[in-house]
Amino acid sequence: MDTESVRRWWDYTAAYQRMLEATHTSQAPWYIVPADDKRRARLNLIRHLLDSIPYKKVDIELPKIPKTQRRPDGATDNLGAGQPIPSQY
Repeated sequence: MDTESVRRWWDYTAAYQRMLEATHTSQAPWYIVPADDKRRARLNLIRHLLDSIPYKKVDIELPKIPKTQRRPDGATDNLGAGQPIPSQY
């Protein structure tokens, strides 16, 4: 930020507010996200966006899943190659 922009802070703020008022419509609304706490701001924005989607319940037909094969004698969970990533969560 340069010194001139600091001096004209309130001029820029007024212009910004006029721009929001002039361009805010019901078809294309502006949403302001208070972002003093970035994590909460992002979570609030995600929640707002998800809440704005008109969800409909969808009836689905689940596929018929056949029974699995019996584990053969001597089979292990170890793939034998590579290094497993440790579970953290």
